[in-house]
Amino acid sequence: MADSSLRAGHRYTAIRVIVVTHLVLALVTATGVTLAYRHLNGNISGEDVSTMLSNRPEKKKVEGPKEPLNILVVGDDSRQCEGCDIDNQEGSQGSDVTLLIHVSADRQDAYGVSLPRDALVTRPDCKGSNGQTIPGGKLQMFNTAYAVGGVACTIQTVEQLTGVRIDHYVSVNFGSFVGMVDAVGGVQVCIPREVDDQAHGIHFDAGTQTLEGRQALNYVRERYVLSVNSDIGRMRRQQAFIASMIHKVFSAGTLTRPDRVYNFLSAATQSLTVDPQLDSISHLVDLARQFKSTNLADIDFVTVPFETYEPDPNRLIWSPKADKLWRRIKNDRPLTKKLQRQSINAADPVGSTSADASASPSENPSASESAGTKKAQNQERLRQKALEDGLCA
Repeated sequence: MADSSLRAGHRYTAIRVIVVTHLVLALVTATGVTLAYRHLNGNISGEDVSTMLSNRPEKKKVEGPKEPLNILVVGDDSRQCEGCDIDNQEGSQGSDVTLLIHVSADRQDAYGVSLPRDALVTRPDCKGSNGQTIPGGKLQMFNTAYAVGGVACTIQTVEQLTGVRIDHYVSVNFGSFVGMVDAVGGVQVCIPREVDDQAHGIHFDAGTQTLEGRQALNYVRERYVLSVNSDIGRMRRQQAFIASMIHKVFSAGTLTRPDRVYNFLSAATQSLTVDPQLDSISHLVDLARQFKSTNLADIDFVTVPFETYEPDPNRLIWSPKADKLWRRIKNDRPLTKKLQRQSINAADPVGSTSADASASPSENPSASESAGTKKAQNQERLRQKALEDGLCA
């Protein structure tokens, strides 16, 4: 009963954020203060890269009231944009964060798959903006696709590697990230140990805390102290932070503050580049309406299955298990139970990954004891993995 009430509460909360957003936009237009609407609309940059894509995979037809959606979210590592020179570094000019987000046809389920930027992949040939061919290659780091050919080459690479058709893309830079966090009054995280990274000027106390602005950006970028496995741990913390920010946006503290909703929209749109189907406030609102049935508990974040690249233990590659994940996405299937256990969930993002609760009671005491031992072992593995990634267990 408690779980049912919680899920219902999350559903009503999600509906409220859409309603309040509509009210803010209605208020803006109804009072004739059209400059605010124009501000939001003018913030969004649209770019059609479809003519730069080739050999695109077909989208499989599935049952459902709508088509499933596959949205590629790319975080731009450039320091050239306004407000992006956050650390006096040049950046890699590549993609700092890449998330493949799958939304089910019934809009009841959504999950994001992080694609490690340093994973070695076979990058296909890409087409540049002036029509020239950008040669691909084997054993290329994934984020070089963005460095050499922008979002078009990233989409081409993801589609060729996964067989998943990308419906929409969103490119976001550091400047808008800080603005979104500040607009909602900060985002809560849990840091398992003190961080004193003198070399990069990043310092955190241990424990649960709310991060704003530059501190939030430092948190999602920290890769030298918090995690044992550098970029993988950082990616997991980015998932937890995004999940926590979604949780904060859907919270009463944001929904009951129209100014916060508007400021969040303003910041979120300020540095976005999207495809033509999303390049206006009306398009984004139409998309938001589709998610009124999606609960926070239905939103998960995972990492593509990977393994160490044997010739160089400092590099990794996608494992054969990744192919099973791409098939699930193409067939509009939810995550496997194992991936769900390893996921970070937007309903409870602060803490650690969820524990395995799938074991059922047994009338056989020895079997029950064995199941209990296995469950405890699974929980301990998840706890250790969370700590290695710099997450609280």
